[in-house]
Amino acid sequence: MTVKEALSARRSVRAYKPDRIDAAVLAEILGAAERAPSWANTQPWQVFVAQGETLGRIRAAYLENYRDKVPGHPEVERPAQWTEETKRRQKALRPGMARDCGEAADQFAELNNRLFDAPAVIYVCVEKALSHWSLFDLGSYCQSIMLLAPAYGLATIPAITTVNFPDVLHRELDIPDTLSVAIGVAIGYADTGNAINNFRSEREDINSVVKYSE
Repeated sequence: MTVKEALSARRSVRAYKPDRIDAAVLAEILGAAERAPSWANTQPWQVFVAQGETLGRIRAAYLENYRDKVPGHPEVERPAQWTEETKRRQKALRPGMARDCGEAADQFAELNNRLFDAPAVIYVCVEKALSHWSLFDLGSYCQSIMLLAPAYGLATIPAITTVNFPDVLHRELDIPDTLSVAIGVAIGYADTGNAINNFRSEREDINSVVKYSE
């Protein structure tokens, strides 16, 4: 699979089969992702993989918080505001999902808080002593995971909801207080029978976002 093919194959999958991922496959993906670039080779990512009973406890705690309407409080702050252009793109998601997924779109919020029923979530952390600049490097690392996954028949989704309750993650994954949980990438085998996975978001025309100078 070429890089271009991997970019096209990658999509945010929101419902997964319960099938466990072979440990050797996960190790191969995470090992290959280590080649992601980072500022002065700092490699600032620290990774915790939640699966099995541990992920089950995390999922149960998240669902309880969701049903009790506990506000999410990720350690990497959400943006204070969005531009009009970014808000326009966000607003297009729900109508598109309703169009492509029908009634299955009603699962959206609960699936998010069930961590998409994925068999594993890769939590990527960074030392609190580092600046936000290192988040760029974490993004490169996560993108590498997501581009590698399709070659193994796996799907992924990076989602803010995976890190909404960092107290749960620090407790269940024994993450030191010196680390911030930046993002989680759910990974597994797509549940192709769930219509929620019919949706694929659109992209802007390249001419509206790229300017060339000569």
